[in-house]
Amino acid sequence: MKNAIGIETHQADLLVEKLNDLLANYMVFYQNTRGLHWNIKGEKFFELHVKFEELYNNLLVKVDEVAERVLTLGGVPLHTFGDYSQCSSIQSVKNVSVAGEAVKSLLDAFQIVILKQRELLDLSSEANDEGTNALMSDYIREQEKLVWMYSAYLKT
Repeated sequence: MKNAIGIETHQADLLVEKLNDLLANYMVFYQNTRGLHWNIKGEKFFELHVKFEELYNNLLVKVDEVAERVLTLGGVPLHTFGDYSQCSSIQSVKNVSVAGEAVKSLLDAFQIVILKQRELLDLSSEANDEGTNALMSDYIREQEKLVWMYSAYLKT
C-alpha cells in the first residue's frame, strides 16, 4: 500500500520516525545555539555572536522543513519540549560562554545530525523518496562545509 505521494506506507512510517528523531535533535541544537549566542564572552564575542545567530536562524529553517516533510509523508511532527529532550541524542548545553567550548559543542552536534541525515539519505533512496533524499543531501553538503569552517576556527 502506498501513501498519498506514492511511497510504500511501511517505508514512509520509518522515514517519519527517523525524521522526527532528526527534528528533536535539530530543536535541541537550535536552542543550544541560541544559548551560545546569548552567553558568549571574550575577545571573539562580536565574531561568534554573529556566527551563532546565522547558525540558529539556519537551524530554525531546517526545523520547519523537517516538520513539513514529516507531514508530507503522512506523519505528525514532534512538537513538545518533552519529546525533544527525550528523543534527542544532542544534549543540552548550559551556560557556555567560552569560545572554544562553544564551537566544540557545535561540532559535536553537527556530527550527530550529519550521521542521522546520512541514515535518512540511505532510507529515502531505498524508498524512492526524492523529496527527503534531496533535503538530506543539501543539508549534508552545507553542514560538512560548516564543520570544516568551525574546525578551522578551533585551530587558530
